Amino acid sequence: MAKESKQGGPSLATKKKNEKSLIGAPSQRSQSSRKGKKAWRKNIDIDEVEQGLEEMRTEERVTGSTLQNKKDEDLFQVDVTGDEQVRRRLPKVSLSQLTSTKILAQRSAVPAVATRATSGQSLKRKKLSHEEKDRLLRIGKRPRHGPFNAVMDHTEPGAGSALMEVTEAVKQSGKYDVWEDEDVQMDDENAPNKKPPVKPPPIPHPREHIELSAVPPPHEGTSYNPPATAHQDLLRTAHEREERRVREAEELARTKEKIIQARKVTAEDAGVVGVAIGMTVQEVKDDEDLVEEGQEGVLAAKKLPERKTKKERRKAEKRQAEKRALAEKAAAKRFLASVHGAKSLRKTLSKDAAHRERIRLEQHQLALQEKLKKGLAGQRLGKHIVPEGEVDVQLGEDLSESFRAIKPEGNLFKDRFLSMQQRALIEPRVPVLPTKRKLKLKEYEKHAYKRFDRE
Repeated sequence: MAKESKQGGPSLATKKKNEKSLIGAPSQRSQSSRKGKKAWRKNIDIDEVEQGLEEMRTEERVTGSTLQNKKDEDLFQVDVTGDEQVRRRLPKVSLSQLTSTKILAQRSAVPAVATRATSGQSLKRKKLSHEEKDRLLRIGKRPRHGPFNAVMDHTEPGAGSALMEVTEAVKQSGKYDVWEDEDVQMDDENAPNKKPPVKPPPIPHPREHIELSAVPPPHEGTSYNPPATAHQDLLRTAHEREERRVREAEELARTKEKIIQARKVTAEDAGVVGVAIGMTVQEVKDDEDLVEEGQEGVLAAKKLPERKTKKERRKAEKRQAEKRALAEKAAAKRFLASVHGAKSLRKTLSKDAAHRERIRLEQHQLALQEKLKKGLAGQRLGKHIVPEGEVDVQLGEDLSESFRAIKPEGNLFKDRFLSMQQRALIEPRVPVLPTKRKLKLKEYEKHAYKRFDRE
């Protein structure tokens, strides 16, 4: 029976196992026993799962990641123009190429696993600095030896415990600009800590509009033998400047005198007990004094207006209402007449406004150019005012009609310095004079000099 069963058909013991899976792992399809969970788990068919995992590994090798994690822009592209060079870049199909060469030509997009250095490579240990070594010892609570081989306590404040290290925020301090725009994107060439270049302001420099020459031609009145009209004109200019300077000095002196007087008044008020400074009130005069003053000069009493009656008030209100109604009627009539020409009126007004603005800008530019033709003399630039310079002029009796008797006037160095200031080459400045010592210098005699007679 046993032989017949063997010849007639395969039994359970002699059934051939299915072929191996495509991946190469052994598989046991026939479940000889279903007794217990162990047998169920052992003989489970996982070909579909292994096939799906292998497809995902193939996608990672080709593209670097799974296709389901990629965006549509990375997977699809709309070709509008086409590429003529694409056929040249495609690999040529060669029937004579070896299979091993084809397998080696397939490169995976997944980066290679980092391996340890082999014995052939040079193994160099990283040298630790003293600070890093102390920090590691503090973290490990190992005893550290300080001066004179003394053991230092890592918990002592100031000894440099691991918790008292400088934070990353302190290390990065000073590298972040609060006022920098967040939209500014730094290129790869620029370092992250490098600040962007500062753009110059759009305001033009006044030097661009100045047409003053470095050495301006002198006035005709400065000649050793000038014409009468030119000499009088120069004298008048010098007189006006001197008069303005004297007027400013007098105004400054009056202001200073007012300040000094106010200080005196506050000093006198400070002596009054119970009254705040500057709050003193003049004494009120009695009625008798007022009567005496009234006898000297009698003032005429003002005549009060008479009170209007109800009838007069009604008439006035009626008259005002009529005037108001007539004015409203005239305004409505003008408004209705101007409705038909509203468009033309708007165009006319816009044209007039543009014309006035254009004229104003032209006048402003002309005034600016005319002003800057003479430089920045007399204008405030920064903290100080650009000086105008002195007018070199001689009186009529000091003029000489020959070169031999001529007297030098002015200073060339000062003229060049003022010219550079007026042409906006350097900023205006004032001479800084040395200040006088406020406290008197005390002199001391050393003890050794007191006994000079004994030597």
